[in-house]
Order: sequence, then C-alpha cells, then structure tokens
Amino acid sequence: MSIILGLCGENCSGKGTVADYLVKRGFYYFSLSDVIREELAKEGKDATRDNMVKKGNDLRETNGANIFASKTIEKLEKDRNYIIDSIRNPFEVEELKKMTNFSLIYVSATPEIRFARMKNRARVGDAKDLKEFLRLEELERKNANSKHQNIEQTVKLATLKITNE
Repeated sequence: MSIILGLCGENCSGKGTVADYLVKRGFYYFSLSDVIREELAKEGKDATRDNMVKKGNDLRETNGANIFASKTIEKLEKDRNYIIDSIRNPFEVEELKKMTNFSLIYVSATPEIRFARMKNRARVGDAKDLKEFLRLEELERKNANSKHQNIEQTVKLATLKITNE
C-alpha cells in the first residue's frame, strides 16, 4: 500500500524542506497551491502572498472548500508514495482523509525564525518587515468563513508535529 502524507503549517515553517527530503526518498510531490498559481498566471497576476490568499479563497468560495484537494487526488496514481504540500483548510484535510493511507503532518517554527527564512528566500511579494509578515499570516491563520484559509483549524487535524527551528 502506498503512503500519502500531507503538509500543513505556517508560511516558511519548513514544509518545503520536509517535502524535498521525502522526494529524495522516492515520494512524488504535489502542492495544492499550484492550482492557485495557474489561475493567477491565466489572469496575468503575480503569485504574491496577498494574491495567492485572495485567489485561493475566491476559488474555494466558488468551487467548494475542498476543491484543491479533490483536483490533486484526481492526479494521483496507485502504488506511488506522495507528499502533498500547502494544505490550508480543514475541508481539504477531510477530502484527503477519504484515502485511508493519508496522514497529515504539521510543520512549525516561531514567527521570528520563519520571517528570517522569508527574507533569505527573497520571493517577489514577500513581506518586507515582521509587522507585514504577521499581518499577512493572520489572513491565513484564522477565518470566520469556513471556505477560506484556516491554518489554525487545519493544524489541529494533524497526526504528527515537527518543530523545525
């Protein structure tokens, strides 16, 4: 039986590092955010953090909170191990849990460490200071609309936590 692992956590917590480690050990990689990036590209917009959050929330609102998970599941082949990154909504987890071989991992680190990592990676649209970083993070952390990003509720569904400091 194959293994399907999901990754959730705050921005720059080290999810990509965990994913890279597993890919080097034979796992196939998918990111739920790729669907959002593709839509932004069609619209001629940059994949900034703000644009990603807004577009992701819009797509969930229009197509259902589990849309990214269901689109990714369609791409999975039997008898392969997968790592699925960028899980940010509890409904995505519930959709992925329909596969009995799925487990969710929460990767965490302090805001200061995560902001330092963000500064080092220097992506277009990244926050320039800790205050902006925390403001953007709040948009993802908790949301009254169940179809929007909600890291706080998503991480509660994880079966394993990795502190990556």
